Parts: sequence; structure tokens; C-alpha cells
Amino acid sequence: MNPRFARLNARFPHKRAFITGAGSGLGLALAKALASDGWTLGLFDRNLERLTSVEAEFADAGVKLVAYPGDVTQSDELTVAVNSFAASHDGLDVMINNAGVASAGSLMEVSLEDWRWIIDINLMGVVHGSRAAVPHLQRNGSGLLINVSSAAAFASAPGMISYNATKAAVVSISETLVNELRPMGTQVSVAMPTFFRSSLLETLRGPEHARARAHEAMQRSEYPAEAAAYDLLTEAADGRTYILLPKAARMMWRMKRWMPLRFLDRVRHFTRRQPTAE
Repeated sequence: MNPRFARLNARFPHKRAFITGAGSGLGLALAKALASDGWTLGLFDRNLERLTSVEAEFADAGVKLVAYPGDVTQSDELTVAVNSFAASHDGLDVMINNAGVASAGSLMEVSLEDWRWIIDINLMGVVHGSRAAVPHLQRNGSGLLINVSSAAAFASAPGMISYNATKAAVVSISETLVNELRPMGTQVSVAMPTFFRSSLLETLRGPEHARARAHEAMQRSEYPAEAAAYDLLTEAADGRTYILLPKAARMMWRMKRWMPLRFLDRVRHFTRRQPTAE
């Protein structure tokens, strides 16, 4: 047993978790972290090749899991998968809405097609996942719903308008669900990580200069997805609603809430100073 997960395991002794976007990046890191502590997993991802590879790797390691290929933009696909997992394992303890994509560019640079694309995945994917999981999380008077947002939700850096907006919406949804689900015993947490090394930018859309800047920022990060996964699960187990990753991001969060205009000025000046990758 991993001592960092002792509180999570004590709360959920049946150890049943469902993760979207589990084929790579943070989703895969979360799956590996839970698998290492004996959790039974439902893994959902639209990349069949990656999901099959992960399923084989975990099966060889003796991990109990069910892999579900599907798209979070399709509510029926996700609902069927979550229902199937819960039915097969007599319930669900933890739901992690992790699937997401990135888009860069200013208001006039981001096409309407890309707006619809990122809203369908980053925003509606969380809606679909939450609607599918909540009935199961509430069944035993407990449960944990984790929505993965981003520090972009409050940093509002220029040149990332569609990504910022969808991630801010995830925070708002999570805050609303805190009060809607609390009477039924379900905890809701929202994770807001800064840049960390992951596969998020593989599907990044936007103009070349904006994509180059995003790749540069990710490459400078010294915070790996594995560390983010362990920190996220530990903070959620401690009952935190707002999970800022890494811990240094908490100061950013406080400054935005206490001095919002000064914070936005600092973000703008910082963004202007960043080099553009060749």
C-alpha cells in the first residue's frame, strides 16, 4: 500500500475508479498511480491503439481493469461505459473527468470550428462524465468526483482564449456541483495544474506562433505528469475542493483572488517576455 494513498483507501476500501482520457498523459499517470495500490480501473479513451497498449501493459502487471474505447463528446458512449463498469464491479467510488485538448490563439485567430471542437471535449466531456457517474457515486452515500481543469482557468493568459474559457467553465461546473452533491455525500474536487510534461499538446490547434509558444512553455516545465497524478490524488483524498498543482501555484491562485487586475498585468507582462520556439 502506498502510504500517500492511505486516506483515499480508507475512504474507499472497494477501490473502484473510472478515468477518461486514460490512454496517455495525466490520465495514464493517474491510472498507474491507482493501479500500483490495487485499485480496479475503468479506462476510457478515444485512441484505440493507445488504450489497447495500456490494457496489455496493465494486464501483464496483474492490474484489474476494463478498457472502454470511446469519445467523451458522445454522451451515450460514455454513459454506457460507466454503467457497465459500475454494474460489473458493484459500484463506483471515484470518477475522474480528465480527457481534454488544447487550443491556442487570440479571439480572431481561433476559428468557430475550433471553438466548437474544444467546447465539445473540454466542457461537454465533463458534463457527460459527471452525468454518467453521479448516480453511482451517490449510491452508497459517498463518492469522489474529480474534474481536471487547468491554471489557465484563472490565469487567462492572452493567446489561449478558447482553452482558458473551457477550463474556467470546468471550475464553475465543479463549484456548482460542490453544493448540489454535498447533501448526498459526494465530494467534488477540481484540479488546476500549471504546465507539466504530458501529451496534451499532441492535438493542439491554433496558429503556428501560438503553438510554438505553448510547446516551449511545456518543455521548460520540470513537473512531470507522474508527480502531478500523485499530488492530485493525495490532495483529493484530503478533501480539497481546489487542487492547485504544483503547490507553488497556490500563490498564483491567491493573488488572482485578492488582486485580480494586478495579477492580470503580471500575466500579460510575463507572456510578452516568453521566447518563441524556433
